[in-house]
Amino acid sequence: MFDQSQIQEFKEAFTIMDQNRDGFIDKEDLRDTFAALGRINVKNEELEAMVKEAPGPINFTVFLTMFGEKLKGTDPEETILHAFKVFDTEGKGFVKADFIKEKLMTQADRFSEEEVKQMFAAFPPDMCGNLDYRNLCYVITHGEEKD
Repeated sequence: MFDQSQIQEFKEAFTIMDQNRDGFIDKEDLRDTFAALGRINVKNEELEAMVKEAPGPINFTVFLTMFGEKLKGTDPEETILHAFKVFDTEGKGFVKADFIKEKLMTQADRFSEEEVKQMFAAFPPDMCGNLDYRNLCYVITHGEEKD
């Protein structure tokens, strides 16, 4: 399902999230992880919903399996790139962030304002308001930026 380097990255992520180092991720570990990322007021219901996605206690094997299941339906990089290229009529490798925001919030599976904010927080447009969709597609499908 994953190559060795991906498994190592997941192991590092698991270790960071397992705040109390007991080998399992629970609600308190998630709360602490969110706090470390600057999100302080996470609702108990939200944490419970996350933990309930697992079939049992979340050890590394369960964590890896859950990510595999989440990623199984992800479109190939070329498919996502093609979708963005439709809007990049000049072939420059970027599209205006405002344009993408409008499309994401008004077409097909509509994004909420919060989802758009999260996307742009994780992958901000440049100073001119352009979104580098090639790099974004790479991150979506590979989980890390190109060097």
